[in-house]
Amino acid sequence: MNYEILFGRAGERTIRAGLVGAGEFGSSFLFQARRVKGLEVPLVITRTPERAIEAWERAGVPREEITVAESEGEVKKAFEQGRKIVLAEGSLAAGLPLDVLVEGSGHPEAGAGYAEMAIESGWHLIMVSKEVDSVIGPELAARAGRQGLVYSQAEGDQPSLLIGLISWARVLGLEVLAAGKSSEYDFVFDPAARTVTSNRVTVEAAGLEKLWHLGQRRAAEVVRERSGLLAALPQRAVPDLCEMGLVANATGFRPDRPCLHAPVARTVEIPDLLCPASRGGLLEGEEVLDIVNCLRRPDEASLGGGVFIVVRVEDEATWRVLEAKGHPLDRGGRQALLYHPAHLLGVETPVSILAAALLGQPTGGERPRPVCDLAGRARQDLPAGTLLAMGGHHHLIEGVEAELVEAAPARGDNPIPFYLMANRRLKEEVRAGELITVAKVEAKEGSVLARLRAEQDRRFFS
Repeated sequence: MNYEILFGRAGERTIRAGLVGAGEFGSSFLFQARRVKGLEVPLVITRTPERAIEAWERAGVPREEITVAESEGEVKKAFEQGRKIVLAEGSLAAGLPLDVLVEGSGHPEAGAGYAEMAIESGWHLIMVSKEVDSVIGPELAARAGRQGLVYSQAEGDQPSLLIGLISWARVLGLEVLAAGKSSEYDFVFDPAARTVTSNRVTVEAAGLEKLWHLGQRRAAEVVRERSGLLAALPQRAVPDLCEMGLVANATGFRPDRPCLHAPVARTVEIPDLLCPASRGGLLEGEEVLDIVNCLRRPDEASLGGGVFIVVRVEDEATWRVLEAKGHPLDRGGRQALLYHPAHLLGVETPVSILAAALLGQPTGGERPRPVCDLAGRARQDLPAGTLLAMGGHHHLIEGVEAELVEAAPARGDNPIPFYLMANRRLKEEVRAGELITVAKVEAKEGSVLARLRAEQDRRFFS
């Protein structure tokens, strides 16, 4: 694909994009956007204006060219003067002549409000906040489409990259058995120290050297032993499950178990592991979504955050040639691994903006539908009145384990979407091991997220 041909009109007119959020993603996006022909980012909405100022300064914008606006008049004047605008009160941006809004707040409720504002203002919407997308993505996509706008996941993040890889395979007629991503943090094995380190946590791993190769053993047996040996390291994370839910809604692929298999696996082993059990793997069927925890030595390449598909080998002669060129095949030569080893956060997101503004196309799913909901199961007894507080880098909820369930209306005794319960209190006790349902969580007065989810349920489940 020649991107210069695809986006050949970039630069013929100026595309103006606003950004919500100035964290790691937003900072990388602001830096790269300054180098993209025909793209301007005049606005950042953030609860911490100083972070936006610092990000712009790193991208080469002088401090004296940045305005922290606190009224509609200040916003209008700064926009007309071509200054960079920072807003702590996002509603002041409504009605600005933007083309696109990139929503990267990471906050379910605030993000839902900004998403609705974008569509009502006639802006294309690039959704980075998986917390919002996992609850109301199909509704936002439908609303945007009805107004001739684009709703899309952001290129550079794993959902969009994996959706793209699956769509590429489908166009080529490749039969995809499984698809997924590597968890964010590799499991790095030091053979000399006999330890494994992941996300700056190191654990003893004596005996792992005997499990380094699958050999002729059953894949499930090796995976089970590795998982037990490394049980002190987290092997499933809320954002990983959340992202697989978004891919399910966009592609129709599904996980075959609520918490995924999440094997600890070397990259070359993925085609042996993530294929149907009838073909020697872990899965119960085909077109299954899952993740891997990438096991490697320090001198081996990382797959951390990369995406992959496992395809059926139809023409053995072709694939034997490709195997000789380094493409991983399973031990029997019946399935092959194709993968994209990295995601670049906001560095790639300008592609989504250009696709929306110039081509009228998303880089994620075109018409997502509710296939999976991210739900929550209590890790421990949670008494009535417990605040389901969301926090941390990956927006976890203390005492709650995430899992993927079949999508259903968010009402009554159905599981409540994970980020719809965030920062609310329990009305009733939830015992350890129970799914948290809508009926057991207090409603939040005036919640935009809840209102849009109710509208999504009416649209797709009526």
